[in-house]
Amino acid sequence: MYEMDHNFIPVNTRVENLLGCMNLQEKVAQMIQIPYSKVSKKEALDWAKRGAGSFLHVLGDNARELQKVAIESRLGIPIIFGIDAIHGHGLNENATIFPSQLAAACSWNRELVEAMAQATACEVATDGLHWTFSPVLCLGRDTRWGRIDETFGEDQYLAGELGASMIRGYQGESLDSDESILACAKHYIGYGEAVGGRDSCDTEITLRKMREVFLPPFEKAIKAGCATIMCAYGSIDGTPVTANEKVLRHILRDELGFDGFIVTDWDNVNNLVTLQHVAADIRDASRMAAIAGNDMIMTSSEFYAVTIKLVEDGLLDEKVINEAVRNILRIKYRMGLFEKPYKKGRPGCIGCMEHLELNKKLARESIVLLKNNDILPLEKNISSIAVIGPNADNIRAQYGDWTYFTHPDPNPEQMPIKPYLTVLEGMYELAKENGISIEYQHGCEIMHGSEVDFEAAVSAARKCDVIVLVLGDMIDQTGEAKDRADLALSRVQVELFERLRNLNKPLVTVLVASKPLCIDSIAKDTDALIVAFNGGMFGGLAVAETIFGKLNPSGRLPISFPRHSGQLPVYYNGLSGWHGGKYMDLPAAPLFVFGEGKSYTSFAYSNLRFKEKSLSVTVDVSNTGKVDGLETVQIYFRDCVSSVMTPYKQLIAFEKVNLKVKETRRVSFTFNRSDFSLVTPGENRVTEPGEFILMVGSSSYDDDLLQIKFVL
Repeated sequence: MYEMDHNFIPVNTRVENLLGCMNLQEKVAQMIQIPYSKVSKKEALDWAKRGAGSFLHVLGDNARELQKVAIESRLGIPIIFGIDAIHGHGLNENATIFPSQLAAACSWNRELVEAMAQATACEVATDGLHWTFSPVLCLGRDTRWGRIDETFGEDQYLAGELGASMIRGYQGESLDSDESILACAKHYIGYGEAVGGRDSCDTEITLRKMREVFLPPFEKAIKAGCATIMCAYGSIDGTPVTANEKVLRHILRDELGFDGFIVTDWDNVNNLVTLQHVAADIRDASRMAAIAGNDMIMTSSEFYAVTIKLVEDGLLDEKVINEAVRNILRIKYRMGLFEKPYKKGRPGCIGCMEHLELNKKLARESIVLLKNNDILPLEKNISSIAVIGPNADNIRAQYGDWTYFTHPDPNPEQMPIKPYLTVLEGMYELAKENGISIEYQHGCEIMHGSEVDFEAAVSAARKCDVIVLVLGDMIDQTGEAKDRADLALSRVQVELFERLRNLNKPLVTVLVASKPLCIDSIAKDTDALIVAFNGGMFGGLAVAETIFGKLNPSGRLPISFPRHSGQLPVYYNGLSGWHGGKYMDLPAAPLFVFGEGKSYTSFAYSNLRFKEKSLSVTVDVSNTGKVDGLETVQIYFRDCVSSVMTPYKQLIAFEKVNLKVKETRRVSFTFNRSDFSLVTPGENRVTEPGEFILMVGSSSYDDDLLQIKFVL
C-alpha cells in the first residue's frame, strides 16, 4: 500500500509522489471506468485488482467489495464509484426521487435546486458512492430530442444558474465531506443542439456560436468548482468532441482554468471507429482520445491494452498519460478518498422524512398553470370530480427517465416503491378532506392500441361536476435514442379529450410529460391547463393541491411550447431577419413562451429605473390580487446595434419574491459590463459601446415587460 495519511503534504506533492511509484499499466488502469452492469463479477474483481480508476452503476455491498480489493492492491489506490443520480438517487428504489431537471427548472428557485442536489448527494454517499453524472447543462432548444427532460430548458443563463446551484449542492463546502459527492457537468458541448434533434448526431454550429450560447453554463460550472466534466457523444461541425483538442484542452483547461478530470460518455472511444468513422481502429481512436484531453474512458475498456502498447511502441508520449492520471489523482486526494475510501453518508437518510418534505416543496414550485378560465381553484360547492386519463395514475410516467424503472437496464414491470402520490392519489387525498367523491377511469393508453374505453370514461364524467383529465407521454417515448419526429399528443388521447369536452362540463387538463408536446387544440378548448412535466414522488400531490387551491402555483416555463413539430425551433432568444417572420400556416408565436406561468393572484410592475453609472436597475413589484403569491421577476436585455447578430431579447437576471396581498417590494439588480457582451467572429467575448434596452417583467412576452433604454 502506498500511503495512509499524509494530510500535511500538499495535494500536488502527494499526486507526484504517487505518480512516481506507478508503472505504465497502473497509470492506464486509472483512466479506465468499468460498467458493473456489463461485466461479470469475476471481471469486475479482476479490474479492481488491476487498478481501474472507476466503476459505474454499482450499489451498496458490491461497491464495498470492489473497494476492498482496490485498497489491498500494490498501491492501494481507491476506486471512484459513479452513478446516474439525475433527479435523486433514483436507481435505488428506496431513495427520494425528485422532479426531473426540466420540472425542477420550472421552479426558477436556485435554493431549492441546491437543496435537492444536497439531499441527493447525502443519499448517494450513504449508498457508498462518490460521484453523480449530473447536472446536464445541454440546452433544450429542439424539443424533438429525446433527452429534453434532463435539461434545465432552452436558456443558457437559467441553465447556468441552476446548474451551478446543483453543483454546490452535490459538492458541499468540501469534497472530503462524508455527505458530499462529485458533480459532473455534461455533456460538453453542444450535444442537445444536434441536427434534427437527433441524439448524438453532428452539431452544425461554429465555434463562435458554441462560445456564445452553449459554453456559458459550463463556465459557471467551473466557477462553482465542478470536479468533473463529461465529454459529449457528438461532434462540432464534423469533429467529434472526443477527439477535439481545442474544445477539451485549449478552451476548457487553458482558457477556463478547469482543474478536475474529463470523462468520456458511454463508449465514446469505440464510437470514433464504429459510428463516426474518424479512426481506423481502436488503436487510432485511443490515441486520438488521449491526445485530445480525455482523462477517464467510460466503458471502452479496449483502451487499456492498446494504449499501453501505443506508449511502449513510441506512438504515444507517456506524458499524455501522466497528465490524465494527475487530473484523476488530484480529485481523489481532494475527496480524501485515500483516508476514507468508503463513503459513509448519513445512515438513515435514504428516503428520509426530511428529504421527502423537501421533495414536496420542489414539486409544488415546479407546477406551471398556463390557462385558467376562472375555474381554478375549484369552488367549495362541488360534490364530485371525474379523474380520467392514462397518466392520472401512472407513476412511471410521473417519474420519467433515470429511475429504477429504466436504468441501468429497462425494468418497467418492477413494482413501484412507496411513498409517492400520483395525480389520482393526490386527488383522492384532498377530495376526502373536502367531502368530495372521485370517479376514476383510465380512458385509454398513451398510444393507440389496447385498453381504450372511452364510453366508461364519458359515463363517469357525465355523473360528475368537474373533469380532471391527465394526458402526456410515457417513458418509452423519452430518453437516449428516443427522439421524436412528431411531438403531437397521440390521437387516441386527443379523441378522449374531445369526447369529454363535448359534455360541456368544466374541464381541467393536466400534462404529465417529459417535454413540451404539441397541444394547440387542447390548450384552446380546455378550461384550465396545468403542466407538471415529470414531477417525481409528489408531483401528483402538487397537481391536486393546485386544483383544490391549497397551493397557489408559481412555476414558470423554462422552455417554450411549439404549436406544431414543424414550427421548431421556437426558443425565445432566436435571431431575427426571417422574411415574413413566421410560417404562412401558423401564428408567429409559440403556443406558450419561456418564462410564462399564471398564478391565483395578480402582480403589477412599476417605477422601473436604471442607473447607468452603477449599472443597477430597480423595479417595484406589487401583489394586486386576493391571495399571497410567489412571483418570478425576469430581466432581459437587447443590444440595439451590434457587430454580429444578437437575440431580440436575452435573459440576464431573475429573482423569485414572495409577496403578501397588497404588498409592494422594490427589487434591485446590479450588472457588470460583461453581462452585456457578445462573441465576435474571432471568438473573443467583448462588450461593445452603444444603446441597450432592459426589459423587466413576468415572462418573455413583450406585453409582459417594462422597457428602459440606456447607453454603454
